[in-house]
Amino acid sequence: MALYMGLDVGGTTVKGIITDENGKIICENSVPTLLGNELADCIITLADTLVQTSGSVYSSLVGVGVCCPGIIDGATGTVVFAGNLKVKNYPLKKILEDKLGVTVKIANDANAAALGEAKFGAGKGYKDSVLITLGTGVGGGIILDGKIFEGNLGAGAEVGHMVIEHGGHKCTCGRRGCFEVYCSARALTAKTKWAMEEDTSSEMWKGYNYDTADGRTAFEYMDSDRSAKQVVDWYLKYLACGVANLANIFRPQIIMIGGGVAAQGSRLTAPLQKLLDKELFGGTGYAPVPVACATLGNRAGAYGAAALLM
Repeated sequence: MALYMGLDVGGTTVKGIITDENGKIICENSVPTLLGNELADCIITLADTLVQTSGSVYSSLVGVGVCCPGIIDGATGTVVFAGNLKVKNYPLKKILEDKLGVTVKIANDANAAALGEAKFGAGKGYKDSVLITLGTGVGGGIILDGKIFEGNLGAGAEVGHMVIEHGGHKCTCGRRGCFEVYCSARALTAKTKWAMEEDTSSEMWKGYNYDTADGRTAFEYMDSDRSAKQVVDWYLKYLACGVANLANIFRPQIIMIGGGVAAQGSRLTAPLQKLLDKELFGGTGYAPVPVACATLGNRAGAYGAAALLM
């Protein structure tokens, strides 16, 4: 049985799994992330733990896949820049291969999550898919013909920073009107709080106050409260714009929605699908693009990292 290790490096935690080719997890664990030049140390610690827990040895692994935020040079496995991890031109692949003695592949975390969903999650069975993650920001990855579309230096597809409102609100990236500014969970929360302040009689005040209102609030009250419905409609309008742009450019076989907002399930995807169908070039009769929620949750990155070796 072929075994693969997948490690997902986040700003606070490194999550890891050992899985077989069918996605069956043999073992999983996590460790706190060490920053800067100590980054490889915590990855090696986790890798050793996983190997020991699985009762295997490194030589029995096909290899180790690692994903992390930032710009990754896929050819050399160098983390060109990852501000959150406090590394620049960090030769992660070389360090790990020297220490672990196995083949190592490195990828951007959003790309890996998209590959994980394509291989083992909502995109299983499709060659062309797009993952959009709606969390603190808006991220995502693109899979074409079963492979990650990495772009130059493996930087990943920064779908959150395409403009959907020319001259709109300023984004942290410096541009105005970015997808992220309007469709992140942070943007949804801000719009919800604004609506609550504008309508002090809104039913949203029954379950939340200004401090506790979040991305779930408007969806919970959308069926009974006019202000909540307006927030959801506003959000879906911008989300459909960004999704339609990606659908019309890449015409994937499926678009998957992940991140915290995706917890709304069909309350999010059903109306989004209707809006997308209206904006899809050529209509749905030409080549429909279904929208579905991602299914792997916070394991998507680790699954995708492991799939880099498959």
